[in-house]
Amino acid sequence: MFYQLYELNHAVMAPFRATADAMNLAWKNPLNPWSHTAVGRTFAAGFEVFERMTRRYGKPSFGLPFTNVDGESTAVHEETVWRRPFCDLIHFKRDLPAGADKGPRILIVAPMSGHYATLLRGTVEALIQSADVYITDWIDARMVPVTDGDFDLDDYVDYVIEMLHHLGPDTHVVAVCQPSVPVLAAVAVMEADNDVCAPASMTLMGGPIDTRINPTAVNQLAQDRPLEWFRDNVIMQVPWPQPGFMRNVYPGFLQLSGFMSMNLDRHMIAHKEFYGHLIKNDGDSAEKHRDFYDEYLAVMDLTAEFYLQTVDTVFIKHALPKGEMMHREKRVDTAAIKNVALLTVEGENDDISGVGQTHAAQTICTNIPDHMRAHYVQPDVGHYGVFNGSRFRREIAPRIIQFAKTHSKRAKTAAANPVKRVIRGGKAG
Repeated sequence: MFYQLYELNHAVMAPFRATADAMNLAWKNPLNPWSHTAVGRTFAAGFEVFERMTRRYGKPSFGLPFTNVDGESTAVHEETVWRRPFCDLIHFKRDLPAGADKGPRILIVAPMSGHYATLLRGTVEALIQSADVYITDWIDARMVPVTDGDFDLDDYVDYVIEMLHHLGPDTHVVAVCQPSVPVLAAVAVMEADNDVCAPASMTLMGGPIDTRINPTAVNQLAQDRPLEWFRDNVIMQVPWPQPGFMRNVYPGFLQLSGFMSMNLDRHMIAHKEFYGHLIKNDGDSAEKHRDFYDEYLAVMDLTAEFYLQTVDTVFIKHALPKGEMMHREKRVDTAAIKNVALLTVEGENDDISGVGQTHAAQTICTNIPDHMRAHYVQPDVGHYGVFNGSRFRREIAPRIIQFAKTHSKRAKTAAANPVKRVIRGGKAG
């Protein structure tokens, strides 16, 4: 019922929002003499803030038409190369010269935790300069008809395995935050089956592998309440006329309220400053605010079965680090991973996945050789900084690329079978 009330409130606000938008345009119109005064900018700012605070933010675009490869601007095209009801696989195809080295093939598994995959725009932007990048584009559950079936944590693992099969051997998988657990489980399942499409390496970034280590406020919430509390208080049905009508979900707007409440004072100050930037006609600062909140406030629903199974498996039972996680009624054995290199990355100030939670993967993957392991803690960054921002571009992205190149099966094959080269005026060497 709460979801229906939310939709009703949004509908009721629609005419007021439209009026505010129209008034904002009128007060900013250069033909309006008041638009050049402080009074005009104040009215326009107030109307824009109201409109932005009451709108529903749609899915943003990646907006990466070009990248820089070896100092040259290169066109980028988004292609959907694999599709399922709850996920599309997007390829960022670059217009490279014929025969050019594409770099390592990297599958980025974006988090299914409320925000769209476009939250990783900065991650993609940094990596496509040196790699052939694919990313999971999860579908808003409210847009998936109930006739398409359920989607739970087991399905998530299956999706990852299917995508790795689609991409083929010598793929490198990068899991950002939430998918660290299902990606690690998928790799363990593939290794146990001697699957030739198991990735050459996996990079786990800011992920909740073992939330018993340095628990955060997010982890504590799951520990303080039984699973029934989450089922009774946060699971709702998608209302009509959405395509997913009657599907049980964890609504995006409810997740967003949780995100906002964690740092409510910071968001209030940000909107107050945005109002001030508009009045002062500080266009650059105002645009930065718009860009951030257009992404941050765009949220999606999660299927109830996936959300509840994740809460139970990852945050309440700690099943993976205990060796008790099940996939399709078969135990996930992380000790089966022997041929996949492992890189774990954490942020020193991460308040979502505490320091040590991701590193736990190094402990439970007991049979990965030492020379195929690496761990890095990025100083002075929180959770978002692990996969985005200037420090990610300077410090973390190069490590991911180098780790993938080092553990590429192509590189190993070339090292094992060196090609003799002819030196002009000398002997073959």
